[in-house]
Amino acid sequence: MRHDTSGTGLHRAALARRTGCNLETIRYYEKIGMMPEPPRTEAGYRVYDNGHVERLRFILRARELGFSLDDIRGLLALVDGGTQTCAEVKERTERHLADVRAKIADLKRIEQVLADTSARCSGDRIPECPVLDALTE
Repeated sequence: MRHDTSGTGLHRAALARRTGCNLETIRYYEKIGMMPEPPRTEAGYRVYDNGHVERLRFILRARELGFSLDDIRGLLALVDGGTQTCAEVKERTERHLADVRAKIADLKRIEQVLADTSARCSGDRIPECPVLDALTE
């Protein structure tokens, strides 16, 4: 992702508005090195360019899709190094997809256990409760 240093640029608050990202999240991504350090004005204000906007949107979209920060770092390293191949990106994506499918299977199992347990509960105002019994078993 290239960084366009021409034009006026954005301050952090404008970057946050443009991307829908929280200011603290932007600071965090900078702190952990996922966002490159922006140039500063003579007064010391950070000035972000379109490259920063694109990179932040990439990170946010990857997070929406459930990629871990380490996964995103790996993808960004490929992009930053200009060495990415579709095969490498696909391999990382397939690995993530397998994790997502495993989580879905776990959630379906949890849903079934909760539904079965809840169905055994009368909901009456009595001290005996099958849900609590199931949790203590």
